[in-house]
Amino acid sequence: MDVRTLCDIPRQLLADYRSSRQLLYKEDGAWKAIPTQDLCERIRHLTLGLLAIGVGPGDRVALIAQNGPEWTATDYAILSAGAVTVPIHPDLPQDQVESILVRSSASVAVVAGRERLEGIRGAAGRLPALREIVAIDPVEGGRERARSLHEVARAGARADGVDPGAYERAAAAVTPDDLAGILYTSGTTGDPKGVMLTHANLVHNMKACCAAVPFVSSDLCLSFLPLAHAYERLVEFCYLYRGATIAYAESLQAVPQNLREVRPTIACGVPRLFERFYRRILETGDSLRSPGRHVFFWAIATARRRAVLKWSNRQASALLKIGWRAADRLVYARLRARFGGRLRFFISGGEPLQREIAELFNGMGITILEGYGLTEASPVVSLNRPDFVCFGSAGKPLDGLEVRLAEDGEIQARGPSVMKGYHDNPEGTRAAVREGWLLTGDLGRWDGHGCLVVTGRRSETFTTTAGKAVAPQPIEGLLREDRFIAQAVVIGEGRPFLAALIVPDFDRLRSYAARKGVAARETGALLRHPLIAALFERHLARVNDRLERALRIEAFRVLEREFRIEEGELTPTLRCRRGAIERRHAGLIEGIYAAGKAGAATARGPLAGS
Repeated sequence: MDVRTLCDIPRQLLADYRSSRQLLYKEDGAWKAIPTQDLCERIRHLTLGLLAIGVGPGDRVALIAQNGPEWTATDYAILSAGAVTVPIHPDLPQDQVESILVRSSASVAVVAGRERLEGIRGAAGRLPALREIVAIDPVEGGRERARSLHEVARAGARADGVDPGAYERAAAAVTPDDLAGILYTSGTTGDPKGVMLTHANLVHNMKACCAAVPFVSSDLCLSFLPLAHAYERLVEFCYLYRGATIAYAESLQAVPQNLREVRPTIACGVPRLFERFYRRILETGDSLRSPGRHVFFWAIATARRRAVLKWSNRQASALLKIGWRAADRLVYARLRARFGGRLRFFISGGEPLQREIAELFNGMGITILEGYGLTEASPVVSLNRPDFVCFGSAGKPLDGLEVRLAEDGEIQARGPSVMKGYHDNPEGTRAAVREGWLLTGDLGRWDGHGCLVVTGRRSETFTTTAGKAVAPQPIEGLLREDRFIAQAVVIGEGRPFLAALIVPDFDRLRSYAARKGVAARETGALLRHPLIAALFERHLARVNDRLERALRIEAFRVLEREFRIEEGELTPTLRCRRGAIERRHAGLIEGIYAAGKAGAATARGPLAGS
């Protein structure tokens, strides 16, 4: 059947892809299945239940929950009622949640978790448009201003019995030009804007992605990125459009275990997660004794050589082929088993992926398809294809999208996926979309294969007092290549030299310290230990050797804790929010620059900041 709006996807599932396990979730230690019929019946009843409590065409309904079957069913129900989903990441600070609810004029909030529910209840007086609060979890006491999602579904079931055609009429009344979502951009800098995406925007992007990537009904897809973000939400539309099974990870922390349990064929991630996987692979080799350690790292080098030759259309030597097969038996098969052993491919988005990581994974038999996009483009703009991977690039533009580079290298896109505009922000819309071209604010170039290489973000590029323009992202990527560094932020706007705030991989660092007999128990004491400090000094020296003099890091600090979404320091896709981080560590930063270059040797030491 022809899918014109997102409301058509459940009908297509029933018509073409019935499965006994359309969705999978883990409860009480066991994976449980939801058949297609049950999912579509839940969507049907929730749609009619929302209509029964007064939700109508164009109404904004906020959805604040972790990934899971209820998120998916509720999203489709909101859309099928003709309303507009306003996804909100459940870990955002309360003030940001309230701001989105006010800005979007949300009339209904569907909420998971007792703490978040109480927060919305307590804020009700500050949310003039909010009429209803619906709790996904059972409501225990204090039922005023909240009803349960179960009640809404029961009311919908009763309505279905009275008027069996009501759901079909509601879904059929939705048109491609109707709004399907207002998504507030996470934004690494500046104030989030409400991106308005229509059914036509999202359906075009979904179909173009499915034309580029062969999702099939036999796929089992692990979902762990937040569905509140445009990336994972669009990917889920793709999965169900092709009839694939979706398994919801218990949490980001549980992803490694869930990969082994579910054994997916497809999963979507962000570079931060692939960096973690990469560091764990290297840690495996480090933990071995010779000759096993030498064999392991020989296999890693062999994987990279094979990947580079394969995707540059050069023939591997007979010796390399023999070596790869031996490495596959000794090393790669065991590493692939960590990811379930059945992966056809990963997809990576959110920001550029380090080339070394892509080469290693591809070389050991796990393809990573890197792409590029932004919420305003629904969100995918370009994507590597399974039959042609350009390492270090985001692939070629999707069918139906035009992409060009401005004189300053800004990436611009035009086509059916480009947003309708920013909610209640005509000035912002005029600045972002000109003559149909979306001005992304991202910088890029074309490689020799016609693939898009994203080089940075214009709003994050800064100038030092010496007049040097600095794109910090590539330098931060070099810093994160070290297995002991989890996060890094380069600073130096309006300053005489560059410095870095570094967050270590604490688990790996403590493991290393234990092997070396470092007895420090407190994090601060561990980071100040000379042996640990030397690790970061050596890596910084290696990074600086790869940079021109004006881009070298002259000072750094190692922090005592990770950046967090709930503190406003990370976006939902784990990108660092530079402004928030610099404000939080303003005192530490001032201390670095107060020492000046003359005191760089002292300033470089990893004096831990909170």
